[in-house]
Amino acid sequence: MSSISRDDVAHLARLSRLAVTDEELDRFAGQLDQVLAAVARVGEAAVADVPPMSHAVPLTNVLRADEVRPSLPRDAVLAGAPAAEEGRFRVPRILGEDA
Repeated sequence: MSSISRDDVAHLARLSRLAVTDEELDRFAGQLDQVLAAVARVGEAAVADVPPMSHAVPLTNVLRADEVRPSLPRDAVLAGAPAAEEGRFRVPRILGEDA
């Protein structure tokens, strides 16, 4: 017996603003039930002796060191911009923000 009903799927579809057909309601109910069963099986894993970790494998920082290097002069960079003001790029105002 499925623990996810057609009504549950229809409710989720409405919340997600998804249009689904009657055929899809039946199919998705079965698929969601299988997903929930798989997630429940993960919860049954014997992990009492496993220490908490953020990643399954060690991570190494692959970024270069942050070092000061010579770059283009500000005036040269701003000369190529469509618009500049007070030593900065000028961009269109968004979301009706006040200056």
